[in-house]
Amino acid sequence: GDIIVPAYAWASERRAVVLSLDTLQAAGIDKVAGDVMCKRCDGPGSVEVGVAAGFAAVSNYFVTHRDTMHDRAPKCWTSPRLLDCSLCLQTDCVKPVIHAKKRHINWLFLLLTQTLGLCTLDQLKYFCKHTRRHRTGAKDRVLYLTYVGLLKQLHPAGHYD
Repeated sequence: GDIIVPAYAWASERRAVVLSLDTLQAAGIDKVAGDVMCKRCDGPGSVEVGVAAGFAAVSNYFVTHRDTMHDRAPKCWTSPRLLDCSLCLQTDCVKPVIHAKKRHINWLFLLLTQTLGLCTLDQLKYFCKHTRRHRTGAKDRVLYLTYVGLLKQLHPAGHYD
């Protein structure tokens, strides 16, 4: 069935669907966390991201650059900069842990950290399939549709088309 046990407090009971900003705010959820791993020292960790600031950054970037994207994700989304490691102090080396089971992927964390581009094409197609979005084409196109889909889930009244 389409109803699942949400893997995160900010996920809904539907696959690949996150709660809206209004619902998150009403529930007192202003931060989301995600598991991360350093590629250099293999150090595991967890990172918290502010929902409002993270959403504003992604939404503003999208609205500002939408006309030049031509329905394709830009390089900063297809090859995202990674986080810095607080353990080994190296830069651009900490990546989110993307769960092997697609229903457990932390979509909101990946959106807010703008690291959805680290997902495989298969994982992105899963998102598009369960959110009834077109899912054929090159990875940069499917990635673009994933960003648009998540922005619309968070802010249904937003102009993301």
